[in-house]
Amino acid sequence: MKLARVVGRVFCSRQDPAVDKKTLLLIQPLRWEDESPAGDPLVAADAVGAGASEKVFWVASRDAAVAFPDAPPVDAAVVGIVDGHQVNKFR
Repeated sequence: MKLARVVGRVFCSRQDPAVDKKTLLLIQPLRWEDESPAGDPLVAADAVGAGASEKVFWVASRDAAVAFPDAPPVDAAVVGIVDGHQVNKFR
């Protein structure tokens, strides 16, 4: 799983009927260590009801498609809301 922050929503005037009830979020991937941006923002289908500015877990590829068994395959899916995390640096 990867870390991201919800930065917006995506609205479509037309989409596949199977995706019709799904919320599409714009997420910014983050690094676990310092929560700095890690790449470009992307669109992910929301499986957990995440809101604006929340930190979330997200998955990609086949793992994302499994999150929505009744919908067409999606490339990314939000599968958890992060309440907090701790990273230990071992040397």
